[in-house]
Amino acid sequence: MSNRTDEELIKIVTVDSGKYQELALETAKKEIELRNIDQDRFKEVAEKVEVEKQKLEKVENKTVHSKIRFLNFLIDFILIFILYNLIIPNLETLLPLTNQISRAIYRLTSFIIFVTTYYIFFEHKYQKTIGKIITKTKVVNLEGEKAELGDIISRTFCRFIPFDRFSFFFTRNGFHDAISNTKVIKDN
Repeated sequence: MSNRTDEELIKIVTVDSGKYQELALETAKKEIELRNIDQDRFKEVAEKVEVEKQKLEKVENKTVHSKIRFLNFLIDFILIFILYNLIIPNLETLLPLTNQISRAIYRLTSFIIFVTTYYIFFEHKYQKTIGKIITKTKVVNLEGEKAELGDIISRTFCRFIPFDRFSFFFTRNGFHDAISNTKVIKDN
């Protein structure tokens, strides 16, 4: 416990006390006494930690279930499929694609770029895609605030992990949420 910060020690003996065994709690209390952390500091940190805990619980309580997540995916997939098939074939006629291999490479590359652009644009600018607008949900970071562009980019590329869509059936947050430290919550 000696390598823990004052804040971590206070968190251990207050809001996280249920996560630790009695011996660990006693060791943390002794370390607090050794450091001579005054009561005002203890109270200040305990209040701050409690506010953070309540904020995290609020986000967790608003996190949507896999059925809604799957509905978001279906709506977005159908929309992406329609838009892609309206736009890309028209662009394809302007390119010198002479054989099946070059056409297949073009279609795969353009599809990845199209999907990536769709998710990054909508989730960064609005915190939601069309699917999330319809289901009244949005993307946030773990603290319930707007996710950073880097988080959204990470989240988007994680969507290409094989079986990402099925990961929601085993955990509340799928691969692309867990890796990017984001959540999808109800939007009030």
